Amino acid sequence: MNSAMISGGAMPADSAISVVLPSVLQPLAGGQSILTAPAEASVTVEWLLNAVTGDYPALSRRLRDETGAVRRYVNIYVNGNEIRRLQGLVTAVAPGQEVLIIQSVAGG
Repeated sequence: MNSAMISGGAMPADSAISVVLPSVLQPLAGGQSILTAPAEASVTVEWLLNAVTGDYPALSRRLRDETGAVRRYVNIYVNGNEIRRLQGLVTAVAPGQEVLIIQSVAGG
C-alpha cells in the first residue's frame, strides 16, 4: 500500500490533503468519495495524484494519459481554481487544503 490513506484515517486534518472524487470516478477508487494523502508541507498536484492513485491504477489512467498529462476531460481544482489556469501539475497544494476532481461527462 502506498502512503496515501483512505478518508477516515487517523491523521490530523491539517497534516493531510483530501482529494474529492465525483461519483463517476468513485468505483475506480474502491467506492471512496474522498482519498487522503499525508503531507507535512506543500506538495505538487502531480505528487498528490501519484500518492492517492498508487493503489488504484484504473483511476490513475482515467485522470492522466500515458505521458502523465491530465486528460483534457478531467478538471482539477485547488482552492476553487482550475490547475490549468495556475501552474498545471506543479501547482502547490498545502496540508489542510482540498483538491476537487471533476470529469466531464458526454451524452445527450
